[in-house]
Amino acid sequence: MVDGEQTFELLRFADAVQCVAVEVKCAEPLRMGEERYYAAEIVLASDFVNGRVGLQVSLRDLDEWERCLLALQAGEGAQWPTGGRSAWLEVVPEDPVELTVHDSPSTQIAVHVPIDVAADWLEQNRLRLDAVRRAVATSS
Repeated sequence: MVDGEQTFELLRFADAVQCVAVEVKCAEPLRMGEERYYAAEIVLASDFVNGRVGLQVSLRDLDEWERCLLALQAGEGAQWPTGGRSAWLEVVPEDPVELTVHDSPSTQIAVHVPIDVAADWLEQNRLRLDAVRRAVATSS
């Protein structure tokens, strides 16, 4: 948990110098029909640039992130969330892992960040996904 307000990290890629994370507020979703959307932010922090960009995360997006983790484990790249409705990430599992944060369709700015991740980065991101799923299940 990031803070006492039910904000959890869904994903985190970090080294000693820079970090890209997605923080999800798991309380009080926005309901649109049957779908629930949770306020979230992509957070980028480095010695060179720092920024936050907002997005909405649905339960479908959580399932999509799980599929992305499987693709990354297989050595394939991933883009999350898809659909062009908000900011998104592109992840390339090279050495170092390459992340690009896209603020689209808003400003059209993209920031590329190479990160020397720890060896257990996939497992840690799976654990974060499980924690967010548990948190949103209790908020419904």
